Amino acid sequence: MARMPYSSDLTDEQWELIEPHIPPERWGGRTRSMEMREVVNGILYLVRTGCAWRAIPHDLPNWSTCRHYYDRFRTDGTWDLVHAKLRDEVRRRAGRPLQPSAGVVDSQSVKSGGKGGTRVLTLARK
Repeated sequence: MARMPYSSDLTDEQWELIEPHIPPERWGGRTRSMEMREVVNGILYLVRTGCAWRAIPHDLPNWSTCRHYYDRFRTDGTWDLVHAKLRDEVRRRAGRPLQPSAGVVDSQSVKSGGKGGTRVLTLARK
């Protein structure tokens, strides 16, 4: 029985863009019993709602499975690769070059507190 989709679930088109970059099963390891699309949907649910890992709904993969793959993909660079590929696709569809030609740095983005320089703390003796 298929579950009802969440608003954070991947569409078929989104999954087609991401799927080729999801690492295959590790050789010699246990075979995957969970569909990777559902695992990614579980991770996206957590990111979208801001819930705790253990609060991922029961109709999505187990929270520990989602957490395992989230950590693994963060460590092995999968998330960085997926982000880069999706950014390239967005730029391509917008008719822009894949690499930006310029960047903007705004010095007022971070407010500093008070005066600059070093502060010397003196203690009065009694």
